[in-house]
Amino acid sequence: MSNLSVISYGGGVQSTALVVLATQDIIDADIALFANVGDDSEFPDTLDYVRNVITPWAAERGVKVHELKKRMIRGDRKGEIETVYSRLTRPGSKSIPIPLRGSEIGKPSNRSCTTDFKIKVVGRWLKTHGATAENQASVAIGISVDEYQRATSKITEDYESVHYPLLDMRISRAECAEILRGAGLPVPPKSACYFCPLARPSRFAELRRDRPDLFLKAADLEALLNNRRHGQGKDPLYLTRFGKPLTEAIPVAQDALFGFDEYGMDTDECDEGYCFV
Repeated sequence: MSNLSVISYGGGVQSTALVVLATQDIIDADIALFANVGDDSEFPDTLDYVRNVITPWAAERGVKVHELKKRMIRGDRKGEIETVYSRLTRPGSKSIPIPLRGSEIGKPSNRSCTTDFKIKVVGRWLKTHGATAENQASVAIGISVDEYQRATSKITEDYESVHYPLLDMRISRAECAEILRGAGLPVPPKSACYFCPLARPSRFAELRRDRPDLFLKAADLEALLNNRRHGQGKDPLYLTRFGKPLTEAIPVAQDALFGFDEYGMDTDECDEGYCFV
């Protein structure tokens, strides 16, 4: 095994609990890797929590939180930071890495955002720091017992040995929150891109109520993508399953929460180290 023992850190409740457990020597890890998909893409409250709450708190207790960003590795843009939002909005770009939905209710479209902006970014760091097939890095992922099914679809790379400490210890999401409170930490907000199509409709409704600037930015992004698709002769795609633009599909939270309950179980937001694992 490699000397590398890390936490795949997504800024959510479960992976933050792993950081706390690492500071208490309950799990073996002294580095947490946070793949930031973009200051223009991540929910601002998540970035604030990672940078101003958990990073200094963990550092005082011997665990380093490294913030990683995707950089272009070839061509004229080599070395330039790329974000999910910048890829989507780059003039002339045809790439849609997020899982938008068609006008018919159904599963989201294919996506590459998780692979390109999280898994590959973390993997590049691991390999740069000595992880190989013969010298694997140990990677802890924060999946709790109430989400155990998510542990089966992570494709392990040959340079890493993935494990799930919360499953081993039979810890639930609610218990993760108690671990944080017991350590004197606030519970972090749900972590995801503010425009993530995998978010619950109620989350978009809360966004419209609490952060109308981000809600309108998400709506503008949806409109931009569909203007491009229209020019290509393609059908529109949407951020929600309702088959219409975000501003028409989502009222503010107080008018929407009860009506959206039936849709509440289909979310797989990016609140841990790898989205949708």
